[in-house]
Amino acid sequence: MGFCPKCGAPCADGAQFCPSCGAPVANASQPANPQQPPQQPPQQPYNAQQPGFNGAPQYNQQPPQQGYAPQYGYQGAPQYNQPNPAFGQQPRAIHFTQRNIAVAIILSILTCGLYCIYWLVKLVDETNEASGEVTATSGATVFLLSIVTCGIYLFFWLYKAGERLNRAKGMRGMPVDSNSGVIYLVLAIFGLQIVSYAMIQAELNKIAAFHGAPPV
Repeated sequence: MGFCPKCGAPCADGAQFCPSCGAPVANASQPANPQQPPQQPPQQPYNAQQPGFNGAPQYNQQPPQQGYAPQYGYQGAPQYNQPNPAFGQQPRAIHFTQRNIAVAIILSILTCGLYCIYWLVKLVDETNEASGEVTATSGATVFLLSIVTCGIYLFFWLYKAGERLNRAKGMRGMPVDSNSGVIYLVLAIFGLQIVSYAMIQAELNKIAAFHGAPPV
């Protein structure tokens, strides 16, 4: 018995035509193969040598969100939020380190205020550097103008120091205090300039720590 090459119906031996569809079946001996759907190419296995988890496929991964400090590559820096664009340009690297506040106060007392003058000059220059205002009035100029104006210019600088420190901290994503300049000024008016210096130094120490400067 043969089979129709067109429809696959069984045909008697010697039959010339298919009894079902009438197609010639003289040379038919095998059933017609039903139409096969196109085959999809085999899926290539993932390369087990690729890095990942248990050979899983690799996709583009977003880096984990981190604080602002690691973007500069500093080790051991405290983590803060992203910089606030309202404070202007991104911070530059600084060249000053942390200063021990207690030692600075003791040296100012032991030297009858001479070290306090040096301390003021450094505070001005480091505040300018931290805020990116490298062309602002230098520490030596602030000291001289304070003498000429009988201390009035020092009051002005202490108020501006609060603004500059807020700008420096804002550029690094650190929390700011809008009242710091007023506090420095009020303390100086009541003769507590050295307390203002200590508070400013504390803020500069935080900025130095942000850039990886070790404590002294």
